[in-house]
Amino acid sequence: MTESSEPRLAAPGAGLPAPELFIARRLFAWKRRFGSSEGFTRRFAATRTDILDLVAAIPEADRGRRVLIPRLRGLEDSSRHWSAWMTLDHLRITNEAFAGVIATLAAGKLPPGKADTATVKPSPAAGSESEAAFETSCDQLVAVVAGIDDLKTALRFPHPWFGPLDAAGWHALSAMHLGIHRAQIAEIARRLPRS
Repeated sequence: MTESSEPRLAAPGAGLPAPELFIARRLFAWKRRFGSSEGFTRRFAATRTDILDLVAAIPEADRGRRVLIPRLRGLEDSSRHWSAWMTLDHLRITNEAFAGVIATLAAGKLPPGKADTATVKPSPAAGSESEAAFETSCDQLVAVVAGIDDLKTALRFPHPWFGPLDAAGWHALSAMHLGIHRAQIAEIARRLPRS
């Protein structure tokens, strides 16, 4: 496959294979039950640092190069042909969305619309600006969580894979989600052509 050709992938928002989704739901429920807000915040911070280190190790000229990777656990098929910068752009979009949902639920309101994995795909043109934007989105999410006394909100907002979640659930998901894309960036870096 040449760099300019597009692979045939499932449509954005197609989700995960049913057996994987079944396991993911149970694993996420277990992590939420036995995890804590402090633990999810620590995991988010550690994974954020890992991501920044992985991106920094990629030559800047290659950070925008799209690489086809095998489908990783928790990753939609449509997300397999991204660059490191596209992945950071996706994380910026989702971190901002997570922060907005958490803040809105904590304020006793329901966010407008619905969560949809097809609407949080990155721009193929994502560039170096995605690095600073990712950092800002991480800071925003951490600040929102730190400013809320109790994330166990009465109101819940549904995630398309995990169903209705309170603010604590969305916070837990933010940490797990970052980990999936840390693995994606590591795989992108591993498969970049060596010069």
